[in-house]
Amino acid sequence: MLRDSLLVAGLLALAHHAVAADAPRSPTPASQRDVFDVTTVAKGIERGWGFAFLPDNRVLVTERPGRMRIVGTDGSLSAPLQGLPRIAVVGQGGLLDVTLSPDFANDRLVYFSFAEPGDGGAGTAVARGRLAASALEDVQVIWRQQPKVDGGNHFGSRIVFRGDGTLFITMGDRYTHREKVQNLGTTIGKVVRINADGSVPRDNPFVERSGALPEIWSYGHRNVQAAALHPQTRELWTIEHGARGGDELNNPQAGRNYGWPIITYGVDYSGEKIGEGTAKAGMEQPVYYWDPVIAPAGAVFYTGQAFSEWQGDLFVGSMSPGGLVRLELENGRVRRETRYLGELDERIRDVQQGSDGLLYVLTDESRGRLLKLAPRKR
Repeated sequence: MLRDSLLVAGLLALAHHAVAADAPRSPTPASQRDVFDVTTVAKGIERGWGFAFLPDNRVLVTERPGRMRIVGTDGSLSAPLQGLPRIAVVGQGGLLDVTLSPDFANDRLVYFSFAEPGDGGAGTAVARGRLAASALEDVQVIWRQQPKVDGGNHFGSRIVFRGDGTLFITMGDRYTHREKVQNLGTTIGKVVRINADGSVPRDNPFVERSGALPEIWSYGHRNVQAAALHPQTRELWTIEHGARGGDELNNPQAGRNYGWPIITYGVDYSGEKIGEGTAKAGMEQPVYYWDPVIAPAGAVFYTGQAFSEWQGDLFVGSMSPGGLVRLELENGRVRRETRYLGELDERIRDVQQGSDGLLYVLTDESRGRLLKLAPRKR
């Protein structure tokens, strides 16, 4: 009887392992053509990284080399805004994401992430400042990744406000520092959650754990460069870069471990195996993964009327092979993936929805563009 019980337990453990390892893989659909009318809103944006619509329909846009500009309603680019802090423009680092305070109409606060230089190298940081005519005023850094390390890759980073006024910040593993990702005493390879003033929410999952940084929301992430809040559930969804294969769609839950670099569906760029495999007890599986990769950057859940049949779908920018990826979600799973704009042959770094219900994308090129996507007229 004992032998039979042990056999059943072993079989159940094996079955659980097999199910856990079976995350859905993208079928790599071909890019569809002739879906959008594409209009250039602005051009000459150097290595655009993020953008945010102002209430008057002008657009704040960041350039990775360290400049923030305003795109006028006529498509003109302003001079760089003054008042930004010192930025480490190195490798993939520089000026990164930008978003507005939920109460921007009253407080005029702009939040942005950037690679900050300092002792030990550089690290992702988040600052906020009050938008004036040609500058950000009263700029203060409200959060810093710990520790600063050498190297110029994998800074993350997206900023997403939650409905309760707190904000999520997504991180990278800093590429050559993956061994720190599972360490809760660092914020390398983490998603963090802070209050709008930089303080830590009392209900964060690790607030009471000794040796853990209290701002951590989830961990085990490689390089999260796309993030958006679901319009119905109000939960965070993220898309992170894998290595060679293994880009991941996740729905990060408080306190959960998403496995990097112990489990992954990718391999190293050399072809060498990473970690222990694709599944391990206590570590979460992705909702969906890509192999070959899409190199994800920027994401938005669509809620407008211009493409009414796509309401609730998640749009993700792709830098390689380039284009725009649409994911239809159902009960927390991906039901279908469709791709567009492959014919542009441009790296899409961010995607947002405008107040007009149209989609806008920012390309990451030496002379990049802000593009408006409208339904193609038949």
